[in-house]
Amino acid sequence: MESQLKRRILWLLLGAVALIVLLVYWNSRKPVSRVSVVRAARENLTATIFSNGKVEPITPHSLRARYATFVEKVLAVEGQRVKRGQVLLVLDANEARADLAHAREQLLAAEDDLRAARAGGRPDDRARVEGDLRKAELERDRLRKERQSLERLLAKQAATQEELDQNWIALEGAEADYRRLLKASQEFASRTQLGAERAQLLAGQFRSQVRDFEQKVRSAQVTAPVDGTLYSLPVRAGDFVKVGDSLAEVADLRRVRVRAFIDEPDLGGLEPNQSVEITWDALPNRIWWGSAEQIPKQVVARGNRSVGELLCAVANDKLELLPNTNVNVRIHLHERQNALVIPRGAVQIEGNRRFVFVVEDGGLSVGSSRLHKREIKIGIASAANYEVLDGLHEGETVALPGDTELLDGERVRVVQAG
Repeated sequence: MESQLKRRILWLLLGAVALIVLLVYWNSRKPVSRVSVVRAARENLTATIFSNGKVEPITPHSLRARYATFVEKVLAVEGQRVKRGQVLLVLDANEARADLAHAREQLLAAEDDLRAARAGGRPDDRARVEGDLRKAELERDRLRKERQSLERLLAKQAATQEELDQNWIALEGAEADYRRLLKASQEFASRTQLGAERAQLLAGQFRSQVRDFEQKVRSAQVTAPVDGTLYSLPVRAGDFVKVGDSLAEVADLRRVRVRAFIDEPDLGGLEPNQSVEITWDALPNRIWWGSAEQIPKQVVARGNRSVGELLCAVANDKLELLPNTNVNVRIHLHERQNALVIPRGAVQIEGNRRFVFVVEDGGLSVGSSRLHKREIKIGIASAANYEVLDGLHEGETVALPGDTELLDGERVRVVQAG
């Protein structure tokens, strides 16, 4: 009995030692990492760029104040559909009308002066100058004839030398008067010519003023330049506006432009006429479609981004997209039918090379499998997937990165990605 008991105790001790050794062995083994995996599969792939943008009218018409005044009446409301020529608001034009009346009076006076100058001067002034010159000329001619007569009579001793001397003195005075009046006549003609030029210049200035004041008076009635939507009306009745202040903005919004801000690394894939999808957070269930029109020609700073501005024409038949709203932009670059794709997260980049970790031996079983690092060649990309051109076959399993680093040759326990 004693020997049997000893044998039992010995076996129990050996079993305990074996259990301890086994526990130590299991605890010393490196744990097997768990990784999520997916299969390479075929599907239709669309390469896209996601960005943001702003809605703009294609042909905006900005109506601005031509002079400083008060807003008298507002006859429309923002967002209203308007017809060409429809009065939107009325400005106070009393001062402009007074200025117009005064400018017209000045223009009439200048035109009257111009007509008189072109006719040789005002009739009364011209008649006086010409009359005085004519009388001086007649008096000079009379004295010249008298001198000739006295000289003949003196030769016949029928006149005296004293009479001839008196005639000579009178003739010198008449000659001097004639020269003075002739010079005055010439100066009058010169002044008349200068007056004509001055009157013509003044008439032109006053005509310009009249046209300007007429335009101001007409602009007091602010009208719609085209059929469209009154999308901005920043003034109210009684507001004071300065020259150049915005009064209203009108445009046909059935077709709008979206200015999309594309990050610099994505600019290389842009081409004209690419399909553009627009969404707006304010109307989350609506999609607007358009096309790329003008490709960016330069990169500009926008906040902390370097972007190119892509102009897109977008249909807006229901007039739901409003100018200056911020929208989401999705640009469809390329499409592939039945492309072999894997998630973007499964691809690792080393310089210009692309790699995946292919799961071998274990497939999708719950047992352990081994990773094999393999280089692949990729094509187009969507927001979630890459197209695989070479290096991977349909149905092969690739690992997705997780909490632990993936290593070539590592044994792993796999779970299928949800």
